[in-house]
Amino acid sequence: MRDPYDVLGVARSAGADDIKKAFRRLAKKYHPDQNKDDPRAKEAFAEVNAAYEILGDAPKKAQFDRGEIDAEGKPKFTGFGGGHGFDFRSGGGRTGGRGGGEFDDFLTDILGQAFGGGRGGFRGGGGGRSGATGGMGGGASAGARARGEDVEVTAHVSLEEVARGDKVRVELPTGRTLEVALPEGVTDRQQIRLKGQGQSGPGGAGDAIVTVAFTRHPLFHVDVHDLEGDAPVSLDEAVLGGRIRVETLEGAVELTLPAGTTGSKALRLKGKGLPTKAGGRGNLYVKPRIVLPEGGDAELEAFLRARKKR
Repeated sequence: MRDPYDVLGVARSAGADDIKKAFRRLAKKYHPDQNKDDPRAKEAFAEVNAAYEILGDAPKKAQFDRGEIDAEGKPKFTGFGGGHGFDFRSGGGRTGGRGGGEFDDFLTDILGQAFGGGRGGFRGGGGGRSGATGGMGGGASAGARARGEDVEVTAHVSLEEVARGDKVRVELPTGRTLEVALPEGVTDRQQIRLKGQGQSGPGGAGDAIVTVAFTRHPLFHVDVHDLEGDAPVSLDEAVLGGRIRVETLEGAVELTLPAGTTGSKALRLKGKGLPTKAGGRGNLYVKPRIVLPEGGDAELEAFLRARKKR
């Protein structure tokens, strides 16, 4: 993946507000529902979301800026820390006077049971691990049929796809492409196990583990199956009440705004959230956000000045 700063088109000195504005602008531009005839839009949309996963999260952004994680959020290997490097010239021991056992343990953990010198591994001159079941030169039978390895992949899905219960295309590390049906009531970061879709092996294929990741939406925040958002309302609408248009995953609807709205209490749109396991839908909670006209309102300003003098 490209550098997340380049993806969002912001400078490394950009603040949280500028990063959020850039994300919302690009998310609206590349949203798949707005670009149904452009297959590249979904890829761009996923890339924008992945970039915001890093830069929109202050701790992850700090880790990325320090070079501790890469553009996909994965830790970078930085070698062995100060004062504890391995000294291969001294018979495999760790420098710093801590003996060879830790080096043997390290090899055991990283390379498998056959290499753990400190725990019954190679002792020099032949002979496998005594009592081991997976070592070289003894233990498990040579004819054991190993099952193929599991593979893992992340499927980035939009909230609209979740609401519709769409199938999503998943490209596995094996090179195979599958259409995966989203389970009813799927939640963010839920894992789906696909039997026999992993790496092949003498004992059969492993599984594919698909992590469903909801892409960030420019309008809504997810709370399990509920959605939260806001709706701009004019000062007149807030004071007098009226009908306002509110965006949902299925399009805009009209909502009755009570008079005297302050914006402190969210309005509920029942069944306009995400599907649940019980077959229903969560709710959409919309918080009114009072906005003033751009450039000001001379009549309103004059009224307020006169009222203030009373």
